[in-house]
Amino acid sequence: MLSRIARKVAIGLAVALLGVPVTTACSPTQHAAGTPAHADDFGSPVAGRAVRAGGDLVMGLSSEPDRLDPTTSSSLYTRVVMNSICEKLYDNDSAGHLVPQLAAALPDISPDGLTVTVPLRTGPKFADGTDFDAEAVQLSLQRHLTMKTSQRTSEMGPIMRIDAVGADRVVLHFKSPFAPITAALADRAGMIMSPAALAAAGDYFGDHPVCVGPFKFVARVPQTSITVTRDPLYYDAAHVHLDGITYRIIADDNIRAANLRSGDVQVADTIAPADAQVLAGDSKLRLLQSSSLGFQGLTINLGNVDGVGKPVRPIDTPLARDPRIREALSLSIDRPQLVRTVFDGWFDSACTPIVPNSTYATAAGTTCPAYDPQRAKQLLTAAGVPAPYRIMMQVSNRQADLRYAQALQSSVAAGGFDLQIVPVEYSALLDVQKRGTFEALFLGWSGRIDPDANTARFLTTGSPGNYGGYSSPAMDDLLSRAGRVTDPGQRAGLYGQAVGLIEKDNPYLYTYRIRVLTGQSTAVAGVEVYPDGVVRLGKAAFLAG
Repeated sequence: MLSRIARKVAIGLAVALLGVPVTTACSPTQHAAGTPAHADDFGSPVAGRAVRAGGDLVMGLSSEPDRLDPTTSSSLYTRVVMNSICEKLYDNDSAGHLVPQLAAALPDISPDGLTVTVPLRTGPKFADGTDFDAEAVQLSLQRHLTMKTSQRTSEMGPIMRIDAVGADRVVLHFKSPFAPITAALADRAGMIMSPAALAAAGDYFGDHPVCVGPFKFVARVPQTSITVTRDPLYYDAAHVHLDGITYRIIADDNIRAANLRSGDVQVADTIAPADAQVLAGDSKLRLLQSSSLGFQGLTINLGNVDGVGKPVRPIDTPLARDPRIREALSLSIDRPQLVRTVFDGWFDSACTPIVPNSTYATAAGTTCPAYDPQRAKQLLTAAGVPAPYRIMMQVSNRQADLRYAQALQSSVAAGGFDLQIVPVEYSALLDVQKRGTFEALFLGWSGRIDPDANTARFLTTGSPGNYGGYSSPAMDDLLSRAGRVTDPGQRAGLYGQAVGLIEKDNPYLYTYRIRVLTGQSTAVAGVEVYPDGVVRLGKAAFLAG
């Protein structure tokens, strides 16, 4: 039986999503004033429909994933591919509930919150035939926690020790309670890798990943495609219908949409708003769409000199030194107007990392700075810098990102800024933010169901996701306390305080939230996409006839 704290954690996470539409029925989503509402459609399981066995599905993927290693990766597109080949201990379902995947049940958490016991499935095998057991889980979790280049460490909380107990239980021992742990294990921190493959490949595991999943990795052609094939050893192989999936890298929005219309691809992620209405009106296609748990915005490099996760060092520029300049930049961004004009009202403006209308959303936690270019100019004058103040901003060379960057450039000019746009290929931009070789960098986050992963990852001193090198003892304390308490109301209050500090220091300028827009052929069933942004193809199938 779950302990009282375990139940509170599970209930709190479920309640947190009440404001994020997460049912398979269509539901309206709130948008900025003056923009139209759109209905969520997450797709649906095969659910008894007549499907044919076999076939190879092609998905158009809008960007090249980084290395297929759950420990080190930081790309949404890696999550999309890994979803079909590398299951996790937990997952979130279409209703936003945390559910067991490789775990046998939700974790049992001790009354003091310091011991978390994860019961495991018995019987699964990795794609290489290695047994899935507690020792394999312990090895993967330890790698996520301690590997020098891990992007998962901060997501897992203050773990002291990980024990394998028999073959079917893993016990996590914490220095202090960590409420988000189940949610963390429902993402890459919960992906379990074959011990045999890890022993053979080590740091190069991502070149040929081996996990438990409906499919297994076959090959990757850089900048072109990633191919997976059905895994006959998968424990639920009876519900896997496709022979294989090819993830074809198609960066151009127009070409990706054209390939979907022509039938050359059956699924395409990241449909541009300009194409969404056209696809929605095509009887041979279905537009899946969802609100997002994530955000897009601007990272300011304050102290990432030697690489993310390394000790921060001050950067001697007015932008990095003086929070008044960063505040002026934020006040120069007309967030609602930009999403209306650039994205035809499909997306929403965003001001903070807290998901609107969730349990963790408060007035303090979702407040938006008003667009005030005159005040911005006054702040620049007070900071003693000449206007226009020049900033070099690196941004993905994807069409939608460049369009927004150009509109942003025009918006901030009214506040006294000369924003210089530096286009960079997406996967290279991921490396740029880790190395810290940027002044300002525009990139987003696909979001997680627990606010800890949307805040502490980016704002805690020394975190492997703190790409701007921001360091604030007050922020560290607030986010640490928010991770220790299980009551949603108390956590919401702490996140509201954290947002107040964000708007004082402005290490990251939040700008908008996407809608997750995915196109699929109506000849295919079982494609699903949720607010976490991951397109799920593991149980997809071609319809019979």
